[in-house]
Amino acid sequence: MSRFSSLEMCAGAGGQALGLEMAGFGHAALVEWEPPACATLRLNRPEWNVVEGDLRHFDGTPHHGIDLLAGGVPCPPFSKAGKQLGENDERDLFPEAIRLVDECRPQAVMLENVRGLLDAVFQDYRSKVEQQLIKLGYTPGWRLLNASDYGVSQLRPRVVFVGIRNELADNFSWPEPQQHQPATVGDLLHDLMAANKWKGANVWRQQASAIAPTLVGGSKKHGGPDLGPTRAKRAWAALGVDGMGIWDDAPQPDFVGMPRLTTRMAARIQGFPDSWQFYGRKTAAYRQIGNAFPPPVAAAVSRQIFTALSKKRIYKVA
Repeated sequence: MSRFSSLEMCAGAGGQALGLEMAGFGHAALVEWEPPACATLRLNRPEWNVVEGDLRHFDGTPHHGIDLLAGGVPCPPFSKAGKQLGENDERDLFPEAIRLVDECRPQAVMLENVRGLLDAVFQDYRSKVEQQLIKLGYTPGWRLLNASDYGVSQLRPRVVFVGIRNELADNFSWPEPQQHQPATVGDLLHDLMAANKWKGANVWRQQASAIAPTLVGGSKKHGGPDLGPTRAKRAWAALGVDGMGIWDDAPQPDFVGMPRLTTRMAARIQGFPDSWQFYGRKTAAYRQIGNAFPPPVAAAVSRQIFTALSKKRIYKVA
């Protein structure tokens, strides 16, 4: 039994859930509406209570008093890759997050989103979220975290919101960046690239001498899996990776040219352990991977929350 429990919304393929597990949190329930992602969660952790359905129809009151409410609410309303419609985007689920905070009254809240949420255009939006949490008794804060500072071999800036009950707020501090640099893409993926005895694997390893650009999961509105817009594809090409798609398998022995990533390679870049399986064919699997919150980053923040909750004062009755 874990000391603290969590309720996770928009759980996706389990990136944040894995991070919470690494930090010591148990899972009361995970809410997710994409069937392939729900299948991935059940495939890897049959014991987890996966609730498949629309978050807007999920009642949080049975989970009143949960220790942590966590989630990665949809990014498109705030992404620079979209129209940044914010609260006018039907995919904006921050209001649902606030509703669940009100229904559950957790000790802490952790929400993850894209860097665009910190743009000046959303200043009023962020203030509105903060004020709603303050009224409910929480001390709120936003922080831009780079995944590469926490062991992830990827340039992936993410905005994390943490709200702590006022009486516990002094116990919380944001995680400090790690002192050592993450592995290069070449070092990280060499064994996977060489799995079929590709003769060019060692030369490729030397070329792929930096961390990866940000993986882009995309949405159902876009076609098959690729590694992002033109600028991202150029960055991948500099690492010797063809960003135009995803392969089912590693390159063959006599392959000549730039290899593509497999879903397992992408998952390792995102910080998932190799033991974590993804349900579905490569397009569905890559979308789950690319949209995930890297487990090591989720673990770094949630460990700080775990520490803050552990310092809760116990008052003796006279």
